[in-house]
Amino acid sequence: MTNLPPGKVTQVIAAITGLAFALAWVSGLQQQLALVAGFIPARAGGLLILEGALPAWLTPLSATLVHAGLLHLGFNLLLFVYVGRHVESVIGGMPSLILYVAGAYAAALLHWAISPGETVPMVGASGAISATFGAYAVFFSRSRTEGLGPLSPFAVRVLWLASAWIFIQSLIGMASMGGRVAIFAHIGGFVIGLALARPLLLWRYRRA
Repeated sequence: MTNLPPGKVTQVIAAITGLAFALAWVSGLQQQLALVAGFIPARAGGLLILEGALPAWLTPLSATLVHAGLLHLGFNLLLFVYVGRHVESVIGGMPSLILYVAGAYAAALLHWAISPGETVPMVGASGAISATFGAYAVFFSRSRTEGLGPLSPFAVRVLWLASAWIFIQSLIGMASMGGRVAIFAHIGGFVIGLALARPLLLWRYRRA
């Protein structure tokens, strides 16, 4: 990764996420933190009251700091640092932070829409990272592909990257979290990344 472009915001997000996991691991409070800081759809819809937990509106973001396993965390951060620094080199630091936060909330929103009564906490930064990965697909997807029916070559490349990302996340999630994978959270994050990539790029240069 020596040739990666600089990305201070990406590195800070990765460092905070890694530190939060390390503190939870050392303290042995991973399960408790999943309950109080993880995103629980039933709480977001008012179907479940959990005393002592963070406000439900904050948990899509706080959930990104809680992880169920080292394998998932390590893979996510490795890919996030690579992809995130490239995206940050295009849109800048503050837009990269906005993209990450938007990804966290978009992931939680779609997860809630699909499973509003779910009581198992959703934890991990995969949804937020999916947004960065979606933006990366917009800016750096240059592989040679052909259109498929009404789909343009660009659309085919984006769909391929999305499918590959979700498939890999599913494999790692099943290995580290006992088979519970919030697939639609990844989709929600990826889609918002696709949608915000160019608007954030325009915003950056309008502010310049």
